Amino acid sequence: MKRFITTLMSVLLVVMALPALAQDKVITMSTTTSTEASGLLDYLLPEFYKDTGITVRVMSKGTGAALRDGMDGNADVVFVHDVAREEQFVAEGYGTKRYYVMYNDFIIVGPESDPAGIKDAPNSAEAMKRIAAARAPFVSRGDDSGTHSRERQLWEATGLALTDAKSPQDGGGWYFSIGQGMGEALIFAEEKEGYVLADRGTYLQYKYGRTQPFDLVVVYEGDDMLKNPYGVIPVNPEKHPHVKFDLADAFAQWLVSERGQQVIGSYQLHGQPLFFPDAK
Repeated sequence: MKRFITTLMSVLLVVMALPALAQDKVITMSTTTSTEASGLLDYLLPEFYKDTGITVRVMSKGTGAALRDGMDGNADVVFVHDVAREEQFVAEGYGTKRYYVMYNDFIIVGPESDPAGIKDAPNSAEAMKRIAAARAPFVSRGDDSGTHSRERQLWEATGLALTDAKSPQDGGGWYFSIGQGMGEALIFAEEKEGYVLADRGTYLQYKYGRTQPFDLVVVYEGDDMLKNPYGVIPVNPEKHPHVKFDLADAFAQWLVSERGQQVIGSYQLHGQPLFFPDAK
């Protein structure tokens, strides 16, 4: 009887400890909308869990907001795509290290008829300039995301007069800043039969990964200013001692490992890769 009670107590102790152990193996990641909207995280995170037993809780938002989550200690790790701001994040001590993970590219999506005539533009800045000259509808995420940041860089490269927010001063009636994620911007652009700067992964998911039709096409691509690298950064425990740095760093190390890179490179939609491994 004494042995039975001892065994029972041991089992109860283990059962009582399980929730705490499970909780200990959960990290919070703040990430750009494109990693989720493209379907990558649904493919990637189960493989990470199988290898490590670590669950990743995802907060999906623009890169600017994701980095602010890291600065405020609301996330254990950030997975974003704005190299300049990521390097600043690390330089200011909010992150321990930026790891190169993968890349894809930005594209300009619009009506197949291409009313602004950007298909043959010599570069992406000229393409944006032609959209402005035609006063063709253009949808901006306007959410301080990595995509929005790149859009502002493109407008600056046009030489056009800009507002303090780096949008065209002459944008009344054709420039729509919606303050939302990539998927919403694509849908809004379709409704307006307009143009939008998009990451290729999310565009392919909306074009081919849903039952609802999506009519917009890629009208401009391939310029150097449209390259789109992604990085992962564990939040620095010296800034926020409560973050789960060991687990967050394990996630970052797994992403850049041969195994993580293989998983990223194997993710395809309708036979097309959406992201390319880029660990250095």
